[in-house]
Order: sequence, then C-alpha cells, then structure tokens
Amino acid sequence: MARLKRTLNRAKKVLGTAERPRLAVHKSIRHITAQVVDDTRAVTLAYTVSAKEDKNNIETAQKVGTAIAQKAVAAGVKKVNFDRRRYLYHGKIKALADAARVAGLEF
Repeated sequence: MARLKRTLNRAKKVLGTAERPRLAVHKSIRHITAQVVDDTRAVTLAYTVSAKEDKNNIETAQKVGTAIAQKAVAAGVKKVNFDRRRYLYHGKIKALADAARVAGLEF
C-alpha cells in the first residue's frame, strides 16, 4: 500500500507547462502510446501510437519514441518533462525515452 501511495504522489508532481510540456507514456498489452501535453491549457500538442501490425516490443517502443520526437519538434517543442507514470525506467520505457532523445527532445 505504501508503494502505491508513493507512486500516486509522484505522478501528481509531473506537470507540463507551455515552456516545457509533459511527455506522457502509456503501454498496454498491445500498444505503446506517447503524447506531449501542455497541462496549463489542457492541450495535446503531439500524439502517436504503435501500429496495429507491430508487436509490443523494444523495437516498437523505439519507433514510437522517434515518431513522438519528430512530431513534437514539428510543433515547436524541444524540452519536455518525462512522465513515465507508474512504469519503471527500463525495457520499453527506456527504449522510448532514448529514441526520443536521439531524435531531438531534451528531458
């Protein structure tokens, strides 16, 4: 219970602003999604999801990371706050983050 409470408290602290929006990541059994959100205006600036035919693996996470970074840079965003939610920073989440950094995002 204490771990869940710490996780929920940490999630509340990651917010996106106009200068530094939030890069929110979600993974399910079938897909990986990422979106860049400005929480002050409640606007999604960029969004991408894994393709239907792609498997949910590290290569797909890298594709999603590259795609979200390209869309964010096209929208004029260079710096973001990385919101990994309750997910540990390894595997698919780390692959997505590393690919987004290589493609031009700073966090």
